[in-house]
Amino acid sequence: MNARAQGNPHWIAAILAQPWLLMLIRTALVSAYVIGGLAKLANFHGAVLEQEHFGLHPGWLWAALAIVVELGGSACVIANRFVWLGAGALAALTAVAMFVANDFWNLKGDAHFFALNAFFEHLGLIAALVMATCLAGVQHSSGHAGFNKRP
Repeated sequence: MNARAQGNPHWIAAILAQPWLLMLIRTALVSAYVIGGLAKLANFHGAVLEQEHFGLHPGWLWAALAIVVELGGSACVIANRFVWLGAGALAALTAVAMFVANDFWNLKGDAHFFALNAFFEHLGLIAALVMATCLAGVQHSSGHAGFNKRP
């Protein structure tokens, strides 16, 4: 079914039909991971200290794992190859971060509010990674890279 047939206004359907749109969306989805992975790579010592701050030991191992997952997983999603693996690894990393760094259940006041908000932002990001995997599967099975595939 095409974007227009789904009840979208014509101008929305025209935007959704652009061949470059999905790559732009995939890049935007993983942009924080790319920036985070590059920052950790540029300052590995800082990345190690960050991991240890959150109780993840040995810090060097967790930092190296985070870099590999952030950059490798992002590459998979952007390239639209092995999206299930890249998005799955990013989702798993995000889930670990969610529970380690955003333990709102242990906090009070403003800290509780900020951690609760961050926790559910991370949950939404995991959901978006799952949706990207679902969309990649639909695209590959239909042999079409856009939204305009007709039944």
